[in-house]
Amino acid sequence: MFKEFNGLPSHVLVVHAVVVFVPLLALLASAYGLVPRWRPRLDWAVAILAVVTPVLAWVATETGEEFQAALKAKGYSPELLAKIQEHSELGDILLWWTLALAVAALLLLAVTSDRVRTPKLPTWATWVLTGVVVVLSVLSCISVYLTGDSGAASVWTNTF
Repeated sequence: MFKEFNGLPSHVLVVHAVVVFVPLLALLASAYGLVPRWRPRLDWAVAILAVVTPVLAWVATETGEEFQAALKAKGYSPELLAKIQEHSELGDILLWWTLALAVAALLLLAVTSDRVRTPKLPTWATWVLTGVVVVLSVLSCISVYLTGDSGAASVWTNTF
């Protein structure tokens, strides 16, 4: 299902979207929480990113598994396959961090938006949720870096 697009492995194409969208969600969700006067300008962008980004991360893991299976079938070296397995495990962790960030961002939107009818929470609750969003943003960005670096290293250290 997720094997190739126009002759290229789909994974190679999808990961670029993940590398852009995860930090963008992290940045905008953090800004939404930390700068209340920006909330009316950022709310729709954060909501859209919070829905789209975990889907892209999931598609990246699925396409990565297809790509990994194709490389195994072609008989690639065990050393390279071990690096790819490590990259795959980091990708799974990234998916969970991204999902957690998206849920926290949507919760923050829900408790601060005038459009959603939520019980009035104390001000400190919004700041606690903002802190959770910021921490998850940092962890998600670190995970994007580690996952991308391991994937690039597995490709480029064996190419030259």
